[in-house]
Amino acid sequence: MNVVPDTSVVIDGRVSAAIEGEEDVEVTFEGATVSVPEAVVAELEAQANDGLESGWDGLSELQTLADLAEGRRIDLEYVGDRPDAIERGHAAEGEIDALIRDLAEELKATFVTSDIVQAEVAEAKGLEVAYISPKSREVGTLALEEFFDDETMSVHLKTDTRPMAKRGALDEMRYEAIADDPLSEEEMDEYAREVVDGAKEASGGFVELSEPGMKIVQFRDYRIAIARPPFSDGIEITAVKPIAQTDIEDYEHAEELKDRLGEHQRGVLISGAPGAGKSTFAQAVARYLNDEEYAVKTMEKPRDLQVGPEITQYTELGGEMAKTADALLMVRPDYTIYDEVRKTDDFEVFADMRLAGVGMIGVVHATRAIDALQRLVGRVELGMIPQVVDTVVYIEAGEVAKVYDVTTEVKVPAGLTEEDLARPVILVSEFESGEPEYEIYTFNRQVVTVPLDDEDGGPGTESGVDRLAKGEIEREIRSVARGYVDVQLSGQDRAVVYVDDDDISTVIGKGGGRITDIENRLGIDIDVRTHDENPHSGGAASDGSSGSGAAGGGSAGQPEGRITTPEITSRHVVVPVEGNQGETVEIRAGGDYLFTATVSRGGEIQVSRGSAIAEELEDAIDRQEPITVVPS
Repeated sequence: MNVVPDTSVVIDGRVSAAIEGEEDVEVTFEGATVSVPEAVVAELEAQANDGLESGWDGLSELQTLADLAEGRRIDLEYVGDRPDAIERGHAAEGEIDALIRDLAEELKATFVTSDIVQAEVAEAKGLEVAYISPKSREVGTLALEEFFDDETMSVHLKTDTRPMAKRGALDEMRYEAIADDPLSEEEMDEYAREVVDGAKEASGGFVELSEPGMKIVQFRDYRIAIARPPFSDGIEITAVKPIAQTDIEDYEHAEELKDRLGEHQRGVLISGAPGAGKSTFAQAVARYLNDEEYAVKTMEKPRDLQVGPEITQYTELGGEMAKTADALLMVRPDYTIYDEVRKTDDFEVFADMRLAGVGMIGVVHATRAIDALQRLVGRVELGMIPQVVDTVVYIEAGEVAKVYDVTTEVKVPAGLTEEDLARPVILVSEFESGEPEYEIYTFNRQVVTVPLDDEDGGPGTESGVDRLAKGEIEREIRSVARGYVDVQLSGQDRAVVYVDDDDISTVIGKGGGRITDIENRLGIDIDVRTHDENPHSGGAASDGSSGSGAAGGGSAGQPEGRITTPEITSRHVVVPVEGNQGETVEIRAGGDYLFTATVSRGGEIQVSRGSAIAEELEDAIDRQEPITVVPS
């Protein structure tokens, strides 16, 4: 008897099982000639090189067959040619399977497979087929479950390292060793293989992500990530299990939030630092909405929320959450939980679904409640933000620490007085009291977020509006003055500007026309004086050099923030700002405030050459002053 096995039956170890007469295999190959195609070897080798357990399992089976041949229980041979690069590239389309079937036909051998599709195709082509069902095992518990107790949230295992765990309540989590001896590579490999096999075979288990060097699997209540070299510097396993299940009634503002969610479909951001309890709160909201007979779905990559079977959990469709969103619009949920909203694409998908009328609840990493909302700036049109997100819930140590109500109103921003400065303003108000805490609006073509009551405020502390006003006044005066400019606010609608003696007439202009135009543009009364009259500087800095009284603060030679190197092109001065995409930042030269701007998606700020801002920036570059970026 001559048999030709395909890759599936070799990986599953069923060829040796048939030789050794295991009870669950209905055929026997003892004494047969086993012809292993080189295409099978090539595919197993490629999978093993990619760090896939299936490749290693298949190679282990080939070694078992070699041992059986050495014991003269079978004859073993390798036949055919290795597939070329084109054939390997089309393996998913069946090219390798076709090569193996052709070999079986050429050798007039029995084609052996554990793949029901391949068995049907081979029979249709007239081959003699032996179909051996895949091995089934009763999956009980995993060995790594022994590391968990009732207070353990996550277990962290790595080669040559002692097992560690995070244990305790959310507000007092401890990262501690849970064993004395480091784990060997063999032990780690065994743990990893058991996890993957268990996820494939257990009810409620599946492989969420499989990439070279990384697998993420769900095994019942456990979310397990397995990293292997070269992606990581050793085998690493991180297993997470929820230790707390809460109801929405367990949180502060529960009744108000329930009423709000029940009024109509809402746009909610659940924010907080990693490990603060955001997902636990999102799960409580999902269960509440489901109990209130809302159709609830989730969008997750990887799927991590612990919700009941009545709530369907979706992941990326075709590698894109946008396609998942299109599919969900056909499903017509009342609410969708989006965990987690991080990248620009995620925010765009969140906004599209919200504007389509779906209630959206997004989970966002943020260290302050306002930061969650600011992450929408630059990604969603400013005027649409209240339609996309009307509620921000900030979670800290497992508790609801802050809730914001987000609305829009056409008004004069706080701290400005002229009626012609009225514009759409996003009001971010404390949920319970209704008192506004922040305003977001466009000022001089830039999006600004202004705190109405600085948390660190006190006597002598400038508010956000004060800093903004000083910066704008300084920019306007510097566009006409040649020397050093210092701005001091004397009220909500008054300021004193100190300039060099030679600049007095230039700043005021003929008949006061120039300073009047500036006052009209800014909506503020400006008194122009010389530096000798400045009580804050003692008359210094009249030579035009930068002093400590410059708006924005910072001592000369000791700039705050991160230093950057602008690039001057034919049309723009480009300021690179890596890592702050969509955020509002201040640009300073030598510690002196220049302007405030929102960073583009490409991680830069472009200032048109010829503008007053660009000239100031170029002058600072010529003076070799350090240009720094400071988050607003």
